[in-house]
Amino acid sequence: MPLQQTMRYESERDRAFADWVESITGGENVKGCIQCGLCSATCPLSIYMDYTPRRLVNLARAGFKDEVLSSFTIWLCASCYACRAECPKQIKVTDIMYALKRRAIREGSYPRRFPIPILAKEFSRMIRGFGRTPETFLVADLFLRTNWLRFLDMIGLGLNLLRTGRMSFVPESIQGRDQLRRILDSVDGESAKEERAVKEAA
Repeated sequence: MPLQQTMRYESERDRAFADWVESITGGENVKGCIQCGLCSATCPLSIYMDYTPRRLVNLARAGFKDEVLSSFTIWLCASCYACRAECPKQIKVTDIMYALKRRAIREGSYPRRFPIPILAKEFSRMIRGFGRTPETFLVADLFLRTNWLRFLDMIGLGLNLLRTGRMSFVPESIQGRDQLRRILDSVDGESAKEERAVKEAA
C-alpha cells in the first residue's frame, strides 16, 4: 500500500480524540514520542501499512481521528510487541493499536470489506450470542461480507465437511449465556464511562 502524503491542517484535529489516546492503557507516554522510527524499523509488517507505526502514533497523539481509525495499519499489527520492546520512551504501541481497533469497530470507521475488522466484529457478536464462536457460521459470514465469490469456491469443501460430520448447520452454545452477556455489558459500560469522562474533561 502506498504511504499517504496528504497535507494535514489544524482545523482537522480532534482534541478530544488526542486526549483519549493519552488516557488509554498504553497511551500514557505517547506525548514523549521522539519520532525516532524504531517502531517502524522493527515492525515486520510496516512495509504493507498505509501509515508506519511511527506516523500512526504521531497522527493519533495529534488528534487526526479519521485518518487513524480508517487506516489499515491498526488491522495489520501482528501484536509481536517488537515496537514496544525497542521503544526508547517505553510507549506501549501494541496496546494503543488494540484500543484503536476497539474504537474503530465501535464507531464503524474501519476500512470497508477489509476482512480483519469484520472478523473481529463478528467474533464478538457470536460470543455474545452463543458464548463461543461456531466456526462454520464465522467463516461463512466473513466470506459473505468480504468476498462472496470466494465463498462459492468453498462450497465443495463445506459439503465434504458436512458429509463427514466435521461441520454442522446447528450452532453450538454454552450454558449461562445471560451471565456472560452481563459481564460483557459491564466491561463495555466501564469503557463508555471512561470515554465520557475524557470528553467532559476536554
